[in-house]
Amino acid sequence: MGREEGYIEFGGTVESLVYQNAESSYTVIRLAKADGEKVVVVGFLPAAAPGEELQVGGRWMNHPSYGEQFKAERVNRSLPTQAAGILSYLSSGIIRGVGPVTAERIVGRFGTDTFRVLEERPEELSSIRGITAKKAGEIAESFRYQTGMRRLIEWIGQSGLPLSAAPKLYRRYGTTAMERLRENPYLLTDEYYGVTFAAADRLALGMGWPGDAPERVEAAVRFELTHNLNNGHVFLPYGKLAAATEQLIGIDAERVEEAIVSLTEREEAVTEEIAGETACYLPGLYEAETYVAERILKMAGNGFSASRKTETLIASVEEAQGIQYAPEQRRAVQKAMECRVMLLTGGPGTGKTTCVRGIVALFDKMGLKTALTAPTGRAAKRMGELCGTEAQTIHRLLGTEYDSGTGDLRFTRNERDPLDADAVIVDETSMVDLLLMRALLGAMGENARLILVGDPDQLPSVGAGDLFSDLIRSRQVETVYLTEIFRQARESAIVMNAHAVNRGEMPNLREKSGDFFFLSRPEPERVVETILELCRTRLPEKMGIDPGQIQVLTPTKRHETGTAALNRKLQAALNPAKPGRKEKIFGEYLFREGDRVMQIKNNYDIIWRKSDGSGMGTGIFNGDVGRIEGIDPRSETVTVLFDDRYAEYSGDMLGELEPAFAITVHKSQGSEYRAVIFAAMNHSPLLMSRGVLYTAITRARELLILVGDERAIARMTANNRQRKRYSGLRARLCMEGPPQSGSDHNN
Repeated sequence: MGREEGYIEFGGTVESLVYQNAESSYTVIRLAKADGEKVVVVGFLPAAAPGEELQVGGRWMNHPSYGEQFKAERVNRSLPTQAAGILSYLSSGIIRGVGPVTAERIVGRFGTDTFRVLEERPEELSSIRGITAKKAGEIAESFRYQTGMRRLIEWIGQSGLPLSAAPKLYRRYGTTAMERLRENPYLLTDEYYGVTFAAADRLALGMGWPGDAPERVEAAVRFELTHNLNNGHVFLPYGKLAAATEQLIGIDAERVEEAIVSLTEREEAVTEEIAGETACYLPGLYEAETYVAERILKMAGNGFSASRKTETLIASVEEAQGIQYAPEQRRAVQKAMECRVMLLTGGPGTGKTTCVRGIVALFDKMGLKTALTAPTGRAAKRMGELCGTEAQTIHRLLGTEYDSGTGDLRFTRNERDPLDADAVIVDETSMVDLLLMRALLGAMGENARLILVGDPDQLPSVGAGDLFSDLIRSRQVETVYLTEIFRQARESAIVMNAHAVNRGEMPNLREKSGDFFFLSRPEPERVVETILELCRTRLPEKMGIDPGQIQVLTPTKRHETGTAALNRKLQAALNPAKPGRKEKIFGEYLFREGDRVMQIKNNYDIIWRKSDGSGMGTGIFNGDVGRIEGIDPRSETVTVLFDDRYAEYSGDMLGELEPAFAITVHKSQGSEYRAVIFAAMNHSPLLMSRGVLYTAITRARELLILVGDERAIARMTANNRQRKRYSGLRARLCMEGPPQSGSDHNN
């Protein structure tokens, strides 16, 4: 039968539960409508059970395997009122301690009054054979939980808020959740709940809250501070924070000032003069910045005495590795022995990896236990392969743990349980944000050494701060700059053009051999055609490069040459639909078995298992790239293989995945690919920067092809403007102590 398009509502009774994910509460039910029609309803329905009466609102959708389904966006739930429905509900096992036999006894005794007894007179349950007073209390407690959750979900749904906020609210506030929301709906603006400020604001204003209510203004201030973390800011200057808040909610400056003062007095914000600004911080960012500054300064001022054995040890490492260090490399290895904290930086082809291998070997000879780590899985894997030893992500090194009660991330390694390492070497440090560095430093023992390796000319971290650049520019930390491009690297056009771009010089686009090519395609449609041809036939057939080893990069998500459009076309070209290849639609994406996908947010509690069956763990992180190995239409789950780890995604978790045949340059940080194709077209001025082009070029290991408009490449090369990030770290580091020797290069 034909279905109405757009949003509709209807009611019915839950006939059976087809599937429910215990963690996410994503649910598939069979609903019997009043007219007798039975339909499949999917959505967020915690603790759904047969016999429940639902009023659902949403849209019809066509599932690739199961056909027509109704996707519920709003749900009003009520308990059954007839004895048969009550029996069906209790028999489902929804109430802990009540199975079919016990349910029949309870309903047989109390009939339509059953739910009133469970809620108001649970002691009467003990009159039934097999139910002790203790068990009666447990049954009543479980029923009260389900009832409280149901009422909260109904209220949330009627308020137009995401249903996923309900269990989080109940987890935090229990039976008082609705009361707390009525007292202050702006508590929903806590990131934990996943509710936007706009949605919470609509709810509050709809409840009659005045536009200048202190709670509203304070929530707006917190929102601006939190929102600007996404722009890399550690703090906001008072004037900018006040102006942004005034514009957001149309309030006068006096009310904003009162809100900032009130938040500061309650220690929900911190205001301090730093770096020539009146800086407003969220408390966690303020604590992280001050901690990192204090710890780094302490480490920088507490080195080790030079040993007469230094030269002997370095010579023995050279002999063992069959190399002779250049002067800058020798200095790096030597300073690693003498300093408790050291920065090692340089562009491609300058020998950073050789230095790191030497430092690892040197620390081994000194009897030091060394931990190798990097911000992303791909960067850690590459580091481990190049150094011939195990490396892991910083998150895995620290041991992530998710507190479902508070919604906060915890690291199991910290000041109370530090890392079992005498030295930590971090690669791709330009990607490390302030909060992650705070966690790493907090987990390091007092006498541990820290070597930070990276390239400050690459794009800064996605998270708050400009840590690596701040450390270098402070001149308070021993820094070794590698500037010599070695002979083998000089033979690479990728390396030489990367350095040219970094100097503000146009790359050589006329060279038609080697590992660097430019294909002039001024029109967007021709760019797309060429990229498809390169991935589908030219590179696999002429150069033996498998499509799985090719990464398409672009500065943007939008437009014809953005990731959204490119991924649709690349999926059709490289992984087309065919019989037996399962698919799943989620939002704007169609996921297909065999697709390359990327995790786009940190998920600290998703469970993974090793592909060889050797173990399991938790955590898939922003930027991890994998391949869809399987789609189970019945359970609505998608299995993704990330390198050597399988992770299973329930239907509602697919919002954490994006297609990754093409990705933005920002998302490619920390990764290296055998072949890179870069779509070089004009976009937003913020994306047309030297840093974006330089980062794209340095992602290629063997082959780089620029496809697009030469004018766009010239524009990017010439634009060295960087968006300012508000951070006080450099200023705090410079407050005391003379600059370290060897730290005055290019400052």
